[in-house]
Amino acid sequence: MVSVTSSEASRSRSKKVCVIGAGPSGLVSARELRKEGHKVVVMEQNDDVGGQWLYQPNVEEEDPLGGSSVPTNDTLKVHSSIYSSLRLTSPREIMGYSDFPFLAKKGRDMRRFPGHKELWLYLKDFSEAFGIREMIRFNVRVEFVGEEEKREDVRRWIVRSREKSSGKVIEEIFDAVVVATGHYSHPRLPSIKGMDSWKRKQVHSHVYRVPDPFRNEVVVVVGNSMSGQDISMELVEVAKEVHLSAKSLDISSGLSKVISKHQNLLLHPQIESLEDDGRVIFVDGTWVVADTILYCTGYSYKFPFLESKGRVEVDDDRVGPLFEHTFPPCLSPSLSFVGIPRKLIGFPFFEAQAKWIAQVLSGKSSLPSPDQMLQSVADFYRSRDLAGIPKHNTHDIADFTYCDKYADYVGFPHLEEWRKQLCLSALTNSQENLETYRDSWDDHELLQEALQSSHFTNFDC
Repeated sequence: MVSVTSSEASRSRSKKVCVIGAGPSGLVSARELRKEGHKVVVMEQNDDVGGQWLYQPNVEEEDPLGGSSVPTNDTLKVHSSIYSSLRLTSPREIMGYSDFPFLAKKGRDMRRFPGHKELWLYLKDFSEAFGIREMIRFNVRVEFVGEEEKREDVRRWIVRSREKSSGKVIEEIFDAVVVATGHYSHPRLPSIKGMDSWKRKQVHSHVYRVPDPFRNEVVVVVGNSMSGQDISMELVEVAKEVHLSAKSLDISSGLSKVISKHQNLLLHPQIESLEDDGRVIFVDGTWVVADTILYCTGYSYKFPFLESKGRVEVDDDRVGPLFEHTFPPCLSPSLSFVGIPRKLIGFPFFEAQAKWIAQVLSGKSSLPSPDQMLQSVADFYRSRDLAGIPKHNTHDIADFTYCDKYADYVGFPHLEEWRKQLCLSALTNSQENLETYRDSWDDHELLQEALQSSHFTNFDC
């Protein structure tokens, strides 16, 4: 009988893992995987960390609608969809990873709702604090991920990547792949009669950066999500008129206050059709002749590099089947996804996902059988359908209880009560005071509770 030392056992559980993307979900995945003893390679298409938060001001080469007319949808030249003036919609206190608070630093943007650059600097700080940069290959685009032919029931993955500067293609084999590519890059567009033949300017907010190109124009903004509202409030200062087209005219009191304040900002229902003479006709029969239509209609999940033989598909923005939004049952645990869920406090959730994946790969945690996982996914889909939630909102969680249930898989701490309440307080304030909520708030007691919690007091600067 051959005895196995603990170090040998540890090595046998160690996997060679490829993480795709060095944004918030990819960075924390790399850290947690290495903590569990895995050998990690992060592939990042840009020249620095940050993913979506690495601001890219030059969008001249990008298709105004994000390459949507090309069948493969793999034509994006720009990853980030962040515009110049963007500020966080949540206070910084709730944004940090569990052991690395998002602190205000002298000489930087110290506001509670800082601009996008401050969050990018936080991600850089996180990368440096935990030595993550050394695991990252920058300026490398992943072009293909597919399963290697199985040997003795061992599943491994072929990853083919291309160096952007040299064009050199590298093909490697990994034990596991973690997809952390984000979901705010590929524009999701509505289907509107006349849209394909409308001769005037049509752009998606993916390529919106500053308001000046729209000076003195009549602009129709489609969609009144946070970005649609933000961009409308910015455009109203330079455009001749801004017409905000919303699915519902039942709007928040905060948006109502903004509209009543600006004579050149008008609310409309959805668009019925676009006409050759430049008219935009709304479903209530009203119309306006517009110079530009700006679509603030969200983003789609796309994984153009992934060849899963139909075992992971995107159907109207439902990525699946994924057990708990993370593991494809038939390909687990060697393939996983981090950062798919939306409408939650992202960084702690991504961290919980990353810990779970790392521990499953090392054998410290185990998954249910593929059949049990598939049944769980089917039950989840049924519950969403019964609740009347559209398929394309499958991954919109908006539920703290679910976040805590998820954390239980790996013994990750539940969200602190102050974190939940600060999130809800900011949301309520934005509904009431859309223009001022980032700079005027009344949650001082909650803020003090947060700052006195172990999340902040245990952190050693």
